[in-house]
Amino acid sequence: EESARLARNIVIAKMANCRTVALRAARESEEPETARRLRETAELLAGKIRTLHKPAPLNIVRGQEGEAAKFYFAIFDDMICAQKEAFQFHKRSRRPPLDNVNTLLSFVYTLLTHDMRSALEAVGLDPAVGCLHRDRPGRPSLALDMIEELRPVIADRLVLSLINRRQVQPKGFITSETGAVIMSDDTRKEVLVAYQKRKQEEIEHPFLKEKIQIGLIPHVQALLLARTLRGDLNQYPPFL
Repeated sequence: EESARLARNIVIAKMANCRTVALRAARESEEPETARRLRETAELLAGKIRTLHKPAPLNIVRGQEGEAAKFYFAIFDDMICAQKEAFQFHKRSRRPPLDNVNTLLSFVYTLLTHDMRSALEAVGLDPAVGCLHRDRPGRPSLALDMIEELRPVIADRLVLSLINRRQVQPKGFITSETGAVIMSDDTRKEVLVAYQKRKQEEIEHPFLKEKIQIGLIPHVQALLLARTLRGDLNQYPPFL
């Protein structure tokens, strides 16, 4: 029950943050039909959030998260408005990534997972013991849990900006004989620099009500989770 409760908070925050990214893209879109699809998906995500307002078992939480991810990634291509030929997104592919957009997403998700893993260890939590992701040998399940709510606002928005602002170019991606797409060293360096700059930007943390750098969000969320598990907070406040 405690695992389901924590997972539900994380998934609700993930859905809400995906919805925010979609609505932002709808406002910025110059294509009425594209904006309509984005707003419709935002409404679908709002419906998913409402279904999780009541306690639910872990398998239901996981199922709702999976459905919400399908809705969100179905409109991800609509949020790409530059270099469309080279950066088309059809569906999420992970191991290996099969197109330029998936390669960018996987790389930035990996960077975010490393940051979260370090943050969890720093506050005395085991990154391998998750609740939303099942425990598997060698997998940082808790770190993967905790980045779910951060992926839309930190990673996805960064990837969209890199493409739409033409900071990455099609020539920086190579398709191997197996079909996997990899980045050139120069492109990887460009993404790393952009990620570090993104981490230096400041926002007001929604729970602490204090200005912090984006790069500190994993540490703050890990600290809030640790305080929740130790009984200092009634429930985990996710990043919204």
